[in-house]
Amino acid sequence: MPKNKGKGGKNKKRGKNEADDEKRELVYKEDGQEYAQVIRMLGNGRCEAMCIDGTKRLCHIRGKMHKKVWIAAGDIILVGLREYQDDKADVILKYMADEARRLQQYEELPESIRVNESVMDPEDDDGGFDDYVDFEDEDIDRI
Repeated sequence: MPKNKGKGGKNKKRGKNEADDEKRELVYKEDGQEYAQVIRMLGNGRCEAMCIDGTKRLCHIRGKMHKKVWIAAGDIILVGLREYQDDKADVILKYMADEARRLQQYEELPESIRVNESVMDPEDDDGGFDDYVDFEDEDIDRI
């Protein structure tokens, strides 16, 4: 029987984000890049994001971030714009909550963006209403 030479299987790879706690340098946008807020995740390494310039773009999560950096709806990201496709972009970086707040303080992000809150899609069919139903006491007594 062969001897095991490795340090373990895929379970060893889980939970290897010790470097997450340390502060990293704040990255600003450059030419060909834009700040965006994730509207929704689409799967297959893609998401839909509303850029600061007002354009909704289909964003591709690059391989270096795939399965290592988890992106959710409402997160602030830095996207690289494509010269040949204006409606598509590539996710370069995900900002942590404190980094996004610092970007707002330095007036890189507009005040209208809500950091760490889910985004309401303007094309929702319910018009922004939630599914909350309020019952009166008389209704409960009849049941």
